[in-house]
Amino acid sequence: MPDISFYFDVGSPNAFLCHRVIPAIEARTGATFTYVPILLGGLFKLTGNQSPATAFAAIKNKPDYERLEMQRFITRHAVTDFRMNPHFPINTLLLMRGAIAAQQLGVFDPYLDRVFDDMWARGLDMGQPELVARSLGEAGLPVEQLFALAQTPEVKQRLLDNTQVAFEKGAFGSPSFLVGDDLYFGKDRLRDVEEAIMASSTA
Repeated sequence: MPDISFYFDVGSPNAFLCHRVIPAIEARTGATFTYVPILLGGLFKLTGNQSPATAFAAIKNKPDYERLEMQRFITRHAVTDFRMNPHFPINTLLLMRGAIAAQQLGVFDPYLDRVFDDMWARGLDMGQPELVARSLGEAGLPVEQLFALAQTPEVKQRLLDNTQVAFEKGAFGSPSFLVGDDLYFGKDRLRDVEEAIMASSTA
């Protein structure tokens, strides 16, 4: 079974949709996806990329088609709780540092579930630290420890390093997947990711 890395930023709606679909792929294939927090804004700077909402805003028909493809994905995978965040785009620096801190504190899964849900199911303004703290506290997470650890040089550097590695592996956006040494970008490549996993397991 190859190593599978999922490079993500919670500010990406497509990363949220992948997060909803990945458990089914893991169940079908027996694979385990390793979640790697990155800072999408930092990756954009490294690659000269920009948000599709900005890049394609002036292109006739393309934004409408992108919304259509998103809806097709949602319908295909029966995702019932997605809503576009009315505060999008949101600065996710604190949230992604928090994800690194959550990994170190052993609360990554509940942290990520809560933050993803707040962003893309509840539509909250997750750029507000006070709101984030309140929500994490309601979820029973160690807010003070998470926030304190998120501000340490070690956590800040880890997020920078993750983003740099993603860049060096060829990533230019979120969600990106690495199956062994092979890069796949976007939620619509999840079918290819699953096929690659299955092919490697039968080789």
